[in-house]
Amino acid sequence: MWYFILGVLAPIILNLMHLVLGIWITVVRGSVIGLGFSAVGFVTKTIGMLFLTWLGIGHLNLEVGIYIPLLTFFWFFTHVVEGVVIKHYMEQNVPKYLQKIQIK
Repeated sequence: MWYFILGVLAPIILNLMHLVLGIWITVVRGSVIGLGFSAVGFVTKTIGMLFLTWLGIGHLNLEVGIYIPLLTFFWFFTHVVEGVVIKHYMEQNVPKYLQKIQIK
């Protein structure tokens, strides 16, 4: 059960919270601030990943060979999804005059 909660649900929930906040920042504050939040998010996600690793391996004594692949797979997958979604909102946030001069 701990494998599922910490290895699957925890990274999905943490990245989902980061995604919602990133969308809000990108839409309300603009693409540059949203890009800055994504950069800072790299640090906060790393801290979260280290905490979940410590909690699972060091504190709950979960099996490394099972826990770490679960944690890293779901963390990476949700990270890629977040990048694609944030990119979409950044593209929607470009002013019309810049959209007209872009080569498509």
